[in-house]
Amino acid sequence: MSTETSAQRLAALFREGQQFWTTPAGEAVRRAERACLGPACERLFGVHSLELGFGGLLADMCPVRHALCWAPTRELAQGPSTLVCSPEALPLPDESLSLVVVHHLLEIAPDPHHMLQEAARVTADEGRLILFGWMPISAGGMGRLLPARRRVMPWRGQWRAPGRLRDWLAFVDFEIERVDYCAFHLPGRSPRNALFETLGRRHNLPLGDSYMIQACRRPQLVQPQGSRLRFAAPVGGSAFGAARLKPDPGAAQERRKREVE
Repeated sequence: MSTETSAQRLAALFREGQQFWTTPAGEAVRRAERACLGPACERLFGVHSLELGFGGLLADMCPVRHALCWAPTRELAQGPSTLVCSPEALPLPDESLSLVVVHHLLEIAPDPHHMLQEAARVTADEGRLILFGWMPISAGGMGRLLPARRRVMPWRGQWRAPGRLRDWLAFVDFEIERVDYCAFHLPGRSPRNALFETLGRRHNLPLGDSYMIQACRRPQLVQPQGSRLRFAAPVGGSAFGAARLKPDPGAAQERRKREVE
C-alpha cells in the first residue's frame, strides 16, 4: 500500500470517526471516557502532550501546557497545534512528550504494532501512555456479531482485550499500571445510564464498552561497573583465596637499590 493510498484511507476513517463521535451514542461514550481520564490527568505535569484519535482533544483538562492533536491530512487539521502525519511515523524526538493518548485508533490502524511503537518512543520516561480501546466482551461488542455492522464505526477493525495489549506494551518496554472500564449499559441501549456507570466505575467491572489502559516505561536496571583492581590470575576458591595482585616492578627496583646502599 502506497503512502498516498494509506493517507487517503486514514482520511476516510477519520471523517467517519468524527461523524460517530458527534452522535448521541458517541457523545455518551466520550463523556464516560473523559470522566475516567480525569483522575489520571490530575497527576500529570509537563510541557507537551499528543492525542491520536478521531474525536478531538479528550485530555484538555490535563495540566500539560501544550496539547497537540493529530490529523492524517492537512485538510482535516483542526488548528495550528495539529500534527499532520502518519501515526506510524511521528515527526517528534524520542521521549519528548509527557502524555500520549491513543484513542480507539489501534483497532483500525493499518499497522497497529508500528503505531504503538511510535507512541511509546515519543513518551518520556516520567510520562504516561494512555490507550483507549473497545472491549470485545461487552454490550456494545454484541453488535459486532452482525457482519454488516463491522463495516461501519465504531464496530470496524479488530477489537482487542487489555490482556492482549499487555503483551504488545511489554515488547516496547512499557508496563500496565492500571486498567479502567467505562461506558456501561444494557444491550441495545446507549451508555447514558448514570446508575450503571456509577456502579461499573465503582467496582471497575470489565463489562463496559470501553477501557482505558495507563502504561509507563519499564525501569531500566543499572548495570554495576566492574572493579578496576586487576588480578594476575583468575579468582579461585572461596573468599578470593587464589587471587594475587600483580607485582609492581618499580617498587622492586627501589627496594634492591636501598639494600645496596
